[in-house]
Amino acid sequence: MPNQSVDSDEPQLRIREMTIDDLSPVFHIGEEIFTAEFSPSLYRTWDEYEITTMFNSDSELCLVAERDEEIVGFALGTTVEKHNSAWKYGYLVWLGVRKGVQKGRVGDRLFREIQRRMREQGVRMIIVDTAADNEAAIRFFRKQGFGNVQEHVYMTLNLAKKRRRKKE
Repeated sequence: MPNQSVDSDEPQLRIREMTIDDLSPVFHIGEEIFTAEFSPSLYRTWDEYEITTMFNSDSELCLVAERDEEIVGFALGTTVEKHNSAWKYGYLVWLGVRKGVQKGRVGDRLFREIQRRMREQGVRMIIVDTAADNEAAIRFFRKQGFGNVQEHVYMTLNLAKKRRRKKE
């Protein structure tokens, strides 16, 4: 069964590759989770183009968690090969679990499956990023074995606002 995994302790939860019919439910879960209020400085925007682009380019790394025939979570990843590097990197771009289901190991199961698939593709290191103040995500990823937490600087310039020139 290369396209799905089912743990015997939770037979009602199924992790499988995303299909075209899953695009809409996945988009709506992401809409609930990845809001401007949740992360006002989110530099990647959650939109249907992001999902369809990833689905069209790396469908084997686009997974859904399904319980009782309802999509309750998803993981969207890709791989990156850098010029002059022997390493192949995995990038977990989005991982989302429907509100109210987030304590039910759905995220753990999605992560384990995408990790397995990336390892099969020759990935040597997985990279994730999240807002520095997203404590729940940082705890989750530490639990998965991630370390080397580094904050990065993120700056914006709003081109729609008129800038005042400082008088010298």
